[in-house]
Amino acid sequence: MSGLGEFVGRREIATSDDMESLGHRIGTRLRAGDVLVLTGPLGAGKTTFTRGLAEGLGVRGPVQSPTFVIARTHPSLVGGAPLVHVDAYRLGSADELDDLDLDIAHSVTVIEWGRPMAAAVTDAWWDIELERPVGGDDDLADEDLDADAPRIVTIARIGD
Repeated sequence: MSGLGEFVGRREIATSDDMESLGHRIGTRLRAGDVLVLTGPLGAGKTTFTRGLAEGLGVRGPVQSPTFVIARTHPSLVGGAPLVHVDAYRLGSADELDDLDLDIAHSVTVIEWGRPMAAAVTDAWWDIELERPVGGDDDLADEDLDADAPRIVTIARIGD
């Protein structure tokens, strides 16, 4: 498991560029077998974070949300581990996640919406929660999901 200790905790991320930058910095430290579980509402920045992470890993893009295909694999361009990007939102159970037969041991795996299912595929993971403002006149409206507004990112180590 990669050493991401310096990233553990809660921080405010001001813009989508900053979110991508955080993902990039984390991506440079990841290795095969690392699993990241991303949790947050629509528009919180999960795919933006993963896009930066992919750049840090040096994998082939483009990185897009895997919502309709469930999982995408991005091969390495630099001889490192591939990135497996999973959207578990439409999966009904941990068994369905396991049925995807992901090569977790030899990949860096990002699972969006996977918190309730992660323990079925790995003993340890990095739990990354992304929050965005919602509601109210001064906050980000639901129709402005892509607007630049501060996000809160909380990173924790789960397991082992």
